[in-house]
Amino acid sequence: MAMNKEQQTGKRINMWKTLPQLAWKGMIKNKTVYYPYLGAGIFSAFTYFVFSSILHNDIVATLPKSGYAMVFLQIGRVLLGIILIPFLFYTNSFLIKRRKKEIGLYNILGLEKKHIGMMMFVESAITYGVAVAAGVISGAVLSKLLFLLLLRMTGLPVDVEFTFSFSAVLETAIFFFWVYVINFFADLIQIGKARPSDLLAGGKKGEKEPKLLWLWALLGAVVLGEGYWLAVKSEVDSMIFINFFLAVFLVVGGTYFLFTSGSVACLKLLKKSKGFYYKPSNFITVSGMLYRMKKSAASLVNICIFSTMVMITLVCTSSLYLGLDGMMDFNFPFDADVFLQKIRVTEGEIEKKVQELEGKYGVEIEDYLTYERISLTCGKDGKNFMAPYGASDTDKMKSYEVNLLLLEDYNRIEGEKSELGEGEVFIFSSGEDYGYDEVVFFGNELKVKEEPEELKIAPKSENNQQQGEFFLIVKDGGVKEMLVKDWAKANGVEDVAGLLDDCYQMVRLRVSGEEKDREAFIREFGDWCQKDLGCIRFEDNLDWRSDWKAMYGGLLFIGILFSIVFVMCLLLIMYYKQIAEGYEDQNAFSIMQKVGMSDKEIKGTIHRQILLVFFVPVVGAVVHTCAGLVMVAKLFAVLSFFDTGLLIGCAAVVAAVFAVFYGGSYVATAKTYYRIISR
Repeated sequence: MAMNKEQQTGKRINMWKTLPQLAWKGMIKNKTVYYPYLGAGIFSAFTYFVFSSILHNDIVATLPKSGYAMVFLQIGRVLLGIILIPFLFYTNSFLIKRRKKEIGLYNILGLEKKHIGMMMFVESAITYGVAVAAGVISGAVLSKLLFLLLLRMTGLPVDVEFTFSFSAVLETAIFFFWVYVINFFADLIQIGKARPSDLLAGGKKGEKEPKLLWLWALLGAVVLGEGYWLAVKSEVDSMIFINFFLAVFLVVGGTYFLFTSGSVACLKLLKKSKGFYYKPSNFITVSGMLYRMKKSAASLVNICIFSTMVMITLVCTSSLYLGLDGMMDFNFPFDADVFLQKIRVTEGEIEKKVQELEGKYGVEIEDYLTYERISLTCGKDGKNFMAPYGASDTDKMKSYEVNLLLLEDYNRIEGEKSELGEGEVFIFSSGEDYGYDEVVFFGNELKVKEEPEELKIAPKSENNQQQGEFFLIVKDGGVKEMLVKDWAKANGVEDVAGLLDDCYQMVRLRVSGEEKDREAFIREFGDWCQKDLGCIRFEDNLDWRSDWKAMYGGLLFIGILFSIVFVMCLLLIMYYKQIAEGYEDQNAFSIMQKVGMSDKEIKGTIHRQILLVFFVPVVGAVVHTCAGLVMVAKLFAVLSFFDTGLLIGCAAVVAAVFAVFYGGSYVATAKTYYRIISR
């Protein structure tokens, strides 16, 4: 009896030694599926650690303008976690599917489920340890490089030290601990519920045909069309982000229905075509795709969605990067804007100070403009300008800033000698053209003599729908006073004299020279204006440009990293799909070879099947991207990005590059699939 206890203890000791060995050997044996999964874990840990390292680096918080970059990085890390959890779960499902037959064999040979669970625990622990360790080490090596890239893109100082963060290591380790725990328990449940015979089958059973096939296919088309319609028709208002996420949801749902039920419906139609179906190559292609319709469709939906995400992210990132200077030029055409009370302006004194600072800092004044300005907020209905409110707040119409500009100032600014008659005005729109022959301004009918194509003090874009403003050039101060009185009466303003006295005298200038000299010039000029002239407001647009660069630079950095993440996800999904299906089809093609199918015919069948399966998602992704560009263009317009040509050009280049990349992926996966089949 004592001997039996010792033997049992020895068996337990041997089992504890054997299980880790089985786990390690299983990982080596299944390297074709384990190594990519391990690579995915390392890359995921690397990316997450980089985000955390930059966020936890104390030096970042001390840098000027770094707040924008920090906010985007925090948002990016949350989004990254949302993407990585389902992605690693998805890749793990391919892995466990490949291991089922091996685990079933262990079960039949005597390993109990608890022993198999322990073996899987060891595998998960090894995978977790290697992924986090390699991700952190590679992240520590490359974090400084990526940190410098972030500083460069945001315009922040690059001569700062980057320190290693143990807090980032801890956060990365904790996050991926829970990711691998979720995967481990999902595997345990899947293996624990399966019978040995099911495990040995390895999920090779064909799938049942979806019920109500044509109804679901039609529903998919309707849902997808609704998503497209929403993307195209949505306006930039308070609902734009809700509409954006709703459109994404509808497109994803419609894509799923079309790829599951719609693709099966198309295959069923091909099967009914006897002239097509009963050719050997077509028979095998169609039959093979029908055999795995749901599983294949799920992979294809993911490939389509990730392809769309890759293209949209790259288009947005490249467009913003190339269009950033144009956006800043549109919003900040001058380096400094001074708002002065008209009654306190001393023109000669300002010019004298500007010339003094010009010599002091070695810069050159490119533009120096002065003019009177009064801005009135007005509603607009066609050619009628009126109060922006109706009977109630719910009747509020879209409002615009209407700037009254004297003809004298207009001629001086533009170098013109234009004249206006009684009741005549010039009107300029910074958005789409006004387009009417007359202006009705609070009941005053004014004839539009000319609509200038450009105005030095206000950049113009036809796509400037949200932030457009109008400049009404009037003959003299008497006309201006009349229009101000009518505006004041309609808006319930009694102090018209005070309103006219508060008319701004604008001073706007642009300087050229070294960046630091320009900044010093504007800074001292601003201090002088506020101290000696008591200006109402001074806007340092160089400082605003710096803010914008920091803000959008952080966004671009996130876009680049996310593009890489999406590409990595896409590649692994494509690879696992071909690996899983290759092993499933191995026996079928082996039988076909034995009954006389030539190697050339098998290759042709494989290429047709992969070509059809792989290029349907990319076509869907291109269509999704084209529909999404309409909404992207509208969202970009809010950011003052109006260069639609640049957006379309970037989309065309991204689509072409992606097609080449996708084609290379197709060739590589076709070879991998064929190598498995050939075994």
